[in-house]
Amino acid sequence: MKDYLDLSSVPADEPCAMVGSDDYSKRARLECRAFVDQLQRTFPDAVAAGVYFRIKSNPHDFGSYLEVQAVFDDEDEAQTEWAYTIEAELPNFWDQDARIFLAAEGYQTVPRSEFWTMTPWTDLAR
Repeated sequence: MKDYLDLSSVPADEPCAMVGSDDYSKRARLECRAFVDQLQRTFPDAVAAGVYFRIKSNPHDFGSYLEVQAVFDDEDEAQTEWAYTIEAELPNFWDQDARIFLAAEGYQTVPRSEFWTMTPWTDLAR
């Protein structure tokens, strides 16, 4: 039966669009697209085994938020193992291809004042 794991909308140590901000929908969709592509590059064997990634909209008090999910068949041992491996080994930063994609789409980093976590600031130009 199909199951899924909620992953994130961006790599762990990157700033993300904030739900409720004026440009949330556009920024979040770009972030999730870039993250799906990066996950496919990072885990090609999981994709070959049948695991796939999708962008899911979820309700929130301040509006819907987007998140990437890993979808797998929980009756397939290889897919299940890959899904949990992906969850455990998520990238911390955008890879070069994701940075290039985001920059080409006009994506700009979130101003530090809007970045709510204690994660070190990173820049797409790294």
